[in-house]
Amino acid sequence: MAAPQMVSAADALPGRSQPVLDPMPVHEVLGLPLDEVPPGAEVAYFALGCYWGVERLFWETDGVVNTAAGFMGGFTPNPTYRETCTGRTGHTETVRVVFDPQRVSYEELLRLFWENHDPTQLNRQGNDIGTQYRSAVFPVDEEQRAAAERTRGEFQENLSAAGYGEITTEITPGQTFYFAEVEHQQYLHKNPHGYCPVHATGVACGPRP
Repeated sequence: MAAPQMVSAADALPGRSQPVLDPMPVHEVLGLPLDEVPPGAEVAYFALGCYWGVERLFWETDGVVNTAAGFMGGFTPNPTYRETCTGRTGHTETVRVVFDPQRVSYEELLRLFWENHDPTQLNRQGNDIGTQYRSAVFPVDEEQRAAAERTRGEFQENLSAAGYGEITTEITPGQTFYFAEVEHQQYLHKNPHGYCPVHATGVACGPRP
């Protein structure tokens, strides 16, 4: 089977002007409207494979106050899950993480990101194959971008020492997040025995805080 290739903007699906998640639901676990960012909180975006398990990883993290599953890094406006799975939107399955920086730092979230998937796999995580499963960080400002690039370099040293190849993670600022359909939000809370593969390498990213 040919390796997945990123779709071009010209060949991407047209999408739609209206969001696929409307009205905005309340988080099934944390209790906030999914788009809410409380005063003093900050937002981060991570893509590390199937977003069902990734979202649970973050909502279970102390200091994270809101999460949502969605799509980022592509061309199609307001894509559906099925469209994204065709590989013709250019998006990757992404989790929006709203966090209290007084309780958990962005760098601690980056550590969770690096340690909970294999960022050396290009356009896949294990048996999940496609550009929608590629590894990505979408910084919202220069501080996040610098932290993501620095920790990528640090983690590369640890991965190389453990016999892994080069990290393929993209670090791309200025991207738009699109919320996924309601059935994909907090999926593993609604379906406790649902699909949740683990692709962690077992390699640590820097010293523990």
